[in-house]
Amino acid sequence: MIEVEKKFALSPEDEKRLTDGAEFLKEKTFTDVYYDTPDYALTRKDWWLRSRDGRLELKISKNNGKIEERSVDHYEEIGNDEEIKRVLGLNDEEDLDRALKSRHIVPCGSVTTRRRKFKKGDFLIDLDETDFGYAIAEIELMVPEGNAKDAEDRIVAFALDHGLALGHVRGKILKLLEKQNPAHVQALIDAGVVAPN
Repeated sequence: MIEVEKKFALSPEDEKRLTDGAEFLKEKTFTDVYYDTPDYALTRKDWWLRSRDGRLELKISKNNGKIEERSVDHYEEIGNDEEIKRVLGLNDEEDLDRALKSRHIVPCGSVTTRRRKFKKGDFLIDLDETDFGYAIAEIELMVPEGNAKDAEDRIVAFALDHGLALGHVRGKILKLLEKQNPAHVQALIDAGVVAPN
């Protein structure tokens, strides 16, 4: 399964339209710690390694084409430590934390988020507010890899039906890195992973 998602900046009116009639699932607060090498080897490939409340996950881009031409993002999520080690080419004999350190894969940013999760039809809607004052919405579908284009079209149609603007919106970690490490963001722009502002 892959995650097909699109981020949105929402006005209060947008949020009301989006959540009207949606099923509220839950609210939670969590902390994500993102990891990379000093030369940004992971994120320059659009690979995002994070620890969410102590559990490591690796999101691997399945995106095609230039960032400026994409309307949504596609990621494969890997949550198994052994699979993460295999994909990253880490030593099988070491535990994951030690293997990461030996390859100089270290924390590069931390974000605490208050998330309200909704479901509307097949769509999951996350409304996120961060500890540094950034708020975004994310609309997503989980689909088999061969169904990504259909999911992309459905997300765009769903957003347009709810009056949402379709521009590029940066995720939480990118907004944090803009403040804390602009050189990292510039490296991602240069690599074609992030659209320029």
